[in-house]
Amino acid sequence: MSEPVSAPRRLPLPEFVAMLAFLFATIAFSIDAMLPALPEIAQALTPDNINRAQLILTSFMAGMGLGTLFAGPISDAIGRKVAITLGFVIYTVAAIAAVFAGSLELLLVARFVQGLGAAAPRIVGLALVRDLYQGREMARISSFVMMIFIIIPAMAPALGQVIISFAGWRGVFLAFVVFALGGSLWLNLRQPETLLPENRRPLRLGTLAAGAREVLTDRQVMLCTVVMTLGFAQMFGLLSSAQQLFGEAYGKGNQFPMWFAAMALLSGSGTVLNAKFVMRYGMRQIATWAYMMQIVSSGLTLILLLTGWLSFPLFFVWAVSVFFMAGVTFGNLNALALQRMGHIAGMAASIVAAASTLASVMIAAPVGLLYDGTALPVVVATLICSTLALMLMRRLREGG
Repeated sequence: MSEPVSAPRRLPLPEFVAMLAFLFATIAFSIDAMLPALPEIAQALTPDNINRAQLILTSFMAGMGLGTLFAGPISDAIGRKVAITLGFVIYTVAAIAAVFAGSLELLLVARFVQGLGAAAPRIVGLALVRDLYQGREMARISSFVMMIFIIIPAMAPALGQVIISFAGWRGVFLAFVVFALGGSLWLNLRQPETLLPENRRPLRLGTLAAGAREVLTDRQVMLCTVVMTLGFAQMFGLLSSAQQLFGEAYGKGNQFPMWFAAMALLSGSGTVLNAKFVMRYGMRQIATWAYMMQIVSSGLTLILLLTGWLSFPLFFVWAVSVFFMAGVTFGNLNALALQRMGHIAGMAASIVAAASTLASVMIAAPVGLLYDGTALPVVVATLICSTLALMLMRRLREGG
């Protein structure tokens, strides 16, 4: 077991995990709570091309991908708490702007800026964990965080549906403001700063360039980044088409929040298993097994789809497997990527997340727009991405 890195006072572990889970859940809530709102937004702002409403999800992810380029280095210079708080301020202002957006284009801009702000809790939260832990212990704590925070996004569509019934789709953005305020207060009132002043790196071009060069030339970091890109692309592709698949393809529109919650909660067992077994088998081995499982699952689903045997229960099992794969792999891959990057954890986390998120959106957005009334585009994309990810996993080393 890796020993915790020397750091200032820590919160008790249960509260530390719960706080991080809440910060990360804010991001998941920002995506999943929008799913039941997409039909109303499409009718209100883009009735001639309802598929364009999916861009509300991908624009947020694109903004978050770009924001990750800056969030980490800024946190290396000014500290983790201030950087996360600044991100929440940007996120909150953009959410309020979205409430008053009168066109799809303005709403997409607001969502993009909201994603920029959301990058801070996502990336700086990882750097904060790396300040205190490393290796398999970091992967284990990340699994505990995922295990707790998955409850919120699991309930997000149902909560979004309730909010919409009372306040319309614009009310969902006010809920985002409440989440951001809650996370910011918890962080600032309870969490000690983990990056001591003497360990900070000034925002100078030479320093930033040297750090970026170190990250970009590290083979292990780059391999992890590409694998995470393929993993995110599968998950984002399914998310983009989820409401249409459940509602139109399988006639579960009114029950979508319930089915989505069940899917998220069932897939959360992946984080439970990872937390239990990562210390024994290692990060690389477990992630490799997860991609092998996804290849088998997607291959069988594709055969059933092409032969007309893909019923809703079988589609649901496959969808669970995609989120299960995400829960098993992402924490492990982040820990592998940051294993030797503790001295520039913010910079490394930023580059890994920015590259993987932006590249995955470039894959997922076309997959979502290819929706043809069936699950064929997203199943094929998932099979291809998992196959490529498995090939790359064989080139990774455990690293700790």
